[in-house]
Amino acid sequence: MHSLPAGVTFFERGWLSSNNILIQDSEQAILIDSGYWTHAEQTHALISTALHQQPLTMLINTHLHSDHCGGNAHLQAIYPALKTYIPPGHAEFVDDWNPQVLTYVPTGQHCPPFKRTASLQDGDAVVLNNQIWRIHVAPGHDPHSVVIFNESAGVLISADALWENGFGVVFPEIEGVSAFDEVESTLNIIENLNPKLVLPGHGSAFSDVSDAIDRARSRLDQFKKAPDKHASYAAKVLLKFKLLEFQRIKLVDFLMWGHATQYLKMLFEKYAEDKSFDAWFFDLCKSLEKSCACAMDDEHIININ
Repeated sequence: MHSLPAGVTFFERGWLSSNNILIQDSEQAILIDSGYWTHAEQTHALISTALHQQPLTMLINTHLHSDHCGGNAHLQAIYPALKTYIPPGHAEFVDDWNPQVLTYVPTGQHCPPFKRTASLQDGDAVVLNNQIWRIHVAPGHDPHSVVIFNESAGVLISADALWENGFGVVFPEIEGVSAFDEVESTLNIIENLNPKLVLPGHGSAFSDVSDAIDRARSRLDQFKKAPDKHASYAAKVLLKFKLLEFQRIKLVDFLMWGHATQYLKMLFEKYAEDKSFDAWFFDLCKSLEKSCACAMDDEHIININ
């Protein structure tokens, strides 16, 4: 495994929260992504241990999904001078706080309101320990997502654009906006950067980058040929994510949450009109149970990690 550059700490988190990357030198301490809001205190505990009394000076979000920026408000309250930079595209909706456009309402998730200092632009860079970390736009999973590349060390912070075994749900596709080609374009960008080590948004760091890109392209090809497979994958991700938050919930209450979740309704209306929403929803739950992601009895559904 390729080693991390000096001053870089990689926090591999369990689901609900994205991974966090802390980059620091004697003058600056930058955190990439802040995790989900229910894990905000844990996120702070992790980074404060690594900071050794040094203040956090900058927060960068690779994109504005709730599992990547849900801890922003908590960190801003602890570090009043913290500068927060977000990807371009949604700045006005952060400034006026529109949880509908920011996808927190459609996903049935939550993100406490936070403030931004400015927006990132393609080609922007920060310098720590005499090393350049450059911003590259990376649409697909989210239309405004970015990746961050250390040019001298060959280390890529890939967020959800590339995991060791695939990539994140292509959320624009849920809304009926074609984005599979953007996923492919982003994979090409990553391949051209030729990173030696990838720090993904979820899962372990990995150095077999070429193989990971091949796996991602194979998965993308499957989704292009059968969009219903991506729809099923997206729906189950939404259910599993919320179940991770609930841990244990009555089936009737979980179904009520499903009815109120716009992305699930969109997926149902486009891909599953041959059955009722309730039947489709419980089929998804049974599929999660079959894969040992949850357990169900007559009254409850219970998360299994």
